[in-house]
Amino acid sequence: MKKIKAVIFDWAGTTVDYGCMAPVRAFLEVFRQYGIEPTIEEVRKPMGMLEIDHIRTMLKMERIRDLWREKYGTEPGEEEARALYAIFEEKLLSILPEYCGVKPGVAETVNRLRRHGIKIGSTTGYNDKMMEIVVPAAKAQGYEPDVWFSPDAAGQKGRPYPYMIFRNMEALDIKKVRRVLKVGDTVSDIKEGKNAGVWSAGIVIGSSEMGLTQEEYEALGEEEQAARCREVAERFLDAGADKVFYTIEDMGQFLLG
Repeated sequence: MKKIKAVIFDWAGTTVDYGCMAPVRAFLEVFRQYGIEPTIEEVRKPMGMLEIDHIRTMLKMERIRDLWREKYGTEPGEEEARALYAIFEEKLLSILPEYCGVKPGVAETVNRLRRHGIKIGSTTGYNDKMMEIVVPAAKAQGYEPDVWFSPDAAGQKGRPYPYMIFRNMEALDIKKVRRVLKVGDTVSDIKEGKNAGVWSAGIVIGSSEMGLTQEEYEALGEEEQAARCREVAERFLDAGADKVFYTIEDMGQFLLG
């Protein structure tokens, strides 16, 4: 992993939006609009997927499916998923400007990687319309990858499909998958990297898997912080992560020394 030529980052929960809060809020509000109250765990489990796939996955969860059947008398299917997604997209676009804060250490680490000749790519579960909000906001705070690709650029085959990574490699002129490190904050990110054959790593603190705001995490005692970090790291490793970093600065230190 010491000969990495490109790092491909995720966005929400990895480089922006500490805790990946924007999608969670939007998913909760959409299901509540239909009279279904999902748990935070149910919302976060598919995190990192293309958003409509996320909704499809939630609708197939046993508890949510049973609640839907009880309320509406039918099984939720593709029609329901698309109706939910239409509302989700509208809600997320309306709140995204509130959740574009760049995470601590991101701009500094990315600039350091660039000084050492490492190219910076990115993939996301957001669509192009959502990224038109996020990308300029991040740039204004000092973070701008060389390229980014959403599922819109990959035939709507988002994570865990590997195609957004391949689009990055093509644009960045990287020939070998083992010269690429994919970094994300969800199990879907890890699987995306593994399916592409690149190195795959998880970022623990501020991740969707941890699911805490910066204020909530910093309010924890040291022992509780350590326990939460170990739990998230284990989930990444169980998903096949080649490496787990607590912070993006840790990742930079590992690659550059």
